[in-house]
Amino acid sequence: MIRNIQKIFRAASVLALGSVILWSCEPDADQLGSQFFQNGAQATETAYPLIAYTVDNHDTIRTDAARLLSATLGAFNEPQFGLQKSDYITQLRLSSPNPDFGANAILDSAVLVLKPTYAIDSVTTTTVEDYIFPDGAVPAKKVVNNYPITKYGKTKIGGNTLFNIKVEEVTEFLFSSTDQIRSNKTVSTGALLGQKVFDGTIRSIKVTKDTDNSLLYERTPAIRIDLDSTFFQNKIIAKGKSPELADVATFIRYIKGIKVSVAENDGYIFNFDPNAVEINLYYKTDKVDGTTTTRAQGVYVLNGGAGNTHFNHIAINRAGTPSAAVLLVSDTITGAPKVYAQGMGGPGIGLKIPEATIATVRSMYETDKIGIISAKMRIYTDVDLWNNNYKKPASFVVKQKVNKVDLNTFLEDMSALYTTGIYSLVKAYDLEKNPAYYDIGITQTFKSIIEKGAPINGHFILNVGTYTTDSGGNLVGASNASQGPQNFTTRSFTPNRAVFVGTDPGNDKSAKLILTYGKK
Repeated sequence: MIRNIQKIFRAASVLALGSVILWSCEPDADQLGSQFFQNGAQATETAYPLIAYTVDNHDTIRTDAARLLSATLGAFNEPQFGLQKSDYITQLRLSSPNPDFGANAILDSAVLVLKPTYAIDSVTTTTVEDYIFPDGAVPAKKVVNNYPITKYGKTKIGGNTLFNIKVEEVTEFLFSSTDQIRSNKTVSTGALLGQKVFDGTIRSIKVTKDTDNSLLYERTPAIRIDLDSTFFQNKIIAKGKSPELADVATFIRYIKGIKVSVAENDGYIFNFDPNAVEINLYYKTDKVDGTTTTRAQGVYVLNGGAGNTHFNHIAINRAGTPSAAVLLVSDTITGAPKVYAQGMGGPGIGLKIPEATIATVRSMYETDKIGIISAKMRIYTDVDLWNNNYKKPASFVVKQKVNKVDLNTFLEDMSALYTTGIYSLVKAYDLEKNPAYYDIGITQTFKSIIEKGAPINGHFILNVGTYTTDSGGNLVGASNASQGPQNFTTRSFTPNRAVFVGTDPGNDKSAKLILTYGKK
């Protein structure tokens, strides 16, 4: 073990961090205190038990537009966590105010467009070489690409999980786009505007002319749901240049929005882009050319994306499940043998370094002059209760808890080291296996507790998700410190979950603090 640690430091790069030298390489990028390896000094690695318990997040989380970089839809029901079901609610806005649809405008069709994430490398292609394009009977080639959307949950119910997606009219005003909305917010609905049996696959279509290969028609991959033409004819097309369509403030009270949901209570959850939601209204209107009148086709877009109030309503029913039982008891003194973590407002994991352990390490620092090289918390998924093929959480967001107060800041390690590119808060291992395990790097945070006489606050909360970054890879929360970095995460739209080994004496997979230290 000592030889391996020394090998890590010999291969590492160096970063000055105050009076401490940070050495970095995989798999341990956050090794501090490497000066203790000079002159043949040795390192010691020791594991200490952690107090692990399940944190009740009350099955609710903010899912308004400020948090919802990605939206969710679907339902997933399994024995440990029960049912989690997500609906999507959004306002609609005119793409241009006071629209004029022309004389004798008649709607052909209204189509809701949702753009989910999909597996671009799992395409199935069908080509029709002798296709006749209907507009002008043009000889052409038609290429259809089929993509499976990215799903979390059960994809093979009855051979291939089918969802009945419903679109309903919202009948209550949806507030301002800047309002904070939580996932347990419900809305009243009225008319059923449309529905579609969805097989989990989206399609793109490309039609090219045979003679010169020019593009005749192209449609990008998306879920397209036909809506009630009569409703939109009467509410929109027939109202061209009317007061109801004069401006945004009037329109969002005239047509208040739509709700998209699935009828089923089991299957999977998928993600889609909330800022790309739209309803396309395809209509025909009179076009007069001299003494000739023809019917010209037009398209008008109702924007359901950016700028609108939109949110996910997430319903959770865990009645009679093990997760419901553990949430009744949150033992921060002795911990629990099994702990539960679930995204989209579900529970998190509390990990507490016992005060006796902190006192022991402080004594070693003060008396034996040890130098802390690395500190990480390790947790394993539980093979007894969570032995399945569901995709495990890829990461966690982590916050510290001091005097029963959750700090809405990054850990010291994140604040000090993230921009160096050599620190990872969470490292996940064996995600395709059972068990998987995770290391949470808290070296700098733990050093402050031990070496700077900080209050005993070795208490951490883990929630499923990651911190969000901008297009340049920078942490969004770092530039919004006044709003609290812990608010800028993917928690509200990450559906993954797992059961973990908590505090289970005698079990080598029990939650633990792994401390590596050296002596001068």
